[in-house]
Amino acid sequence: LFRKLSDLKGQNEQMLVQMNQLKEEEKSGQEVLEKYDFTEWEITEWCEQKAVFSFLSDSIELRVVFGPPIDGDVFGKDPSRKIVSLNFESLLDEEKARPSSCLVQRLIFQFIESQGCWQEKCPTLCYLPQVLQDISSVVSHCRILGEEVEFLERWGGKFNILKTAVSDTKVKLLFSASAVFAKFEVTLSLSASYPSASLPFTLQNRIGNIGEEEVSAVLSSVPVGYHYLRRIVSLIHQNLLQHPR
Repeated sequence: LFRKLSDLKGQNEQMLVQMNQLKEEEKSGQEVLEKYDFTEWEITEWCEQKAVFSFLSDSIELRVVFGPPIDGDVFGKDPSRKIVSLNFESLLDEEKARPSSCLVQRLIFQFIESQGCWQEKCPTLCYLPQVLQDISSVVSHCRILGEEVEFLERWGGKFNILKTAVSDTKVKLLFSASAVFAKFEVTLSLSASYPSASLPFTLQNRIGNIGEEEVSAVLSSVPVGYHYLRRIVSLIHQNLLQHPR
């Protein structure tokens, strides 16, 4: 009897360990899903002739026109159904939008235009989920970039940034620090591949002796990836602007 009770106790303890492990794995998996959730689209219309999808709070619209329904396809969702056209449209009012929002739009449409004819990439309905995934991935990365720019516009002073400005697909950062007697402007050239590719930059020195060589050394030490722009700024501040050199 004591052996059976001991065995049961051991089995219960093992089950508890396994349950805790499963809970940790579930928690970890959920964190990964939240971090890499690229479902950036919403269906705003789906009828027999067409489907309309929106991205970025209805600021980008994808309109998909279907070919004739296949016999027996009551709901018009047969994967082999032909797609006649796919068209993207920007609905952003650039005159009223924030500079960061305009930057995000330009980069997303830079990607869209670089892909050529979308109808050739998506000739039938079965290809549409992959198209939505591809666009969502770019939208997600560019949206986060826009949030980074807005963060620097608001809190750039903490990193010795006097001014953050957007010009077309470039971000200009004006650094100034009395501790090292330096003032310089770094212009970073962005693309739709952000944040998976290093950022080309130019530098305009105003005061002091911090030049391209010093900034290049900092940028080359920052790995690409999540919050790339913020990490670049943080390291410039930490390595070049804190103490006299």
